[in-house]
Amino acid sequence: MPALAIEVLRFVDDHFPGFVECVLVDAAGTEHRFVEKVPVVTTASLSAASIYPCQGSAACEVLASWSDVHGHALVEVSTLRPSGIESTTGQSTFVVRTAQLLP
Repeated sequence: MPALAIEVLRFVDDHFPGFVECVLVDAAGTEHRFVEKVPVVTTASLSAASIYPCQGSAACEVLASWSDVHGHALVEVSTLRPSGIESTTGQSTFVVRTAQLLP
């Protein structure tokens, strides 16, 4: 399953298994913030003492793909499946550049 490259900004809560704040910048340059469980966004063992920012990923489902008028390859993705990830504003569908997808 594909995943989106995201940036883990900081550790926010040490309740098991730990929660981190992350950011995704979509194709339009809009930042979307997430607060998610550490194991959902990385295999690293993060804590408040870890060095931030660091790389993470959000599993996603590709809904559509196309190229814009400038020739940029874009995809519409949903982060609801498989992990139920939503931004802090409740958004789970994003248009990103294809290069932001991880294998």
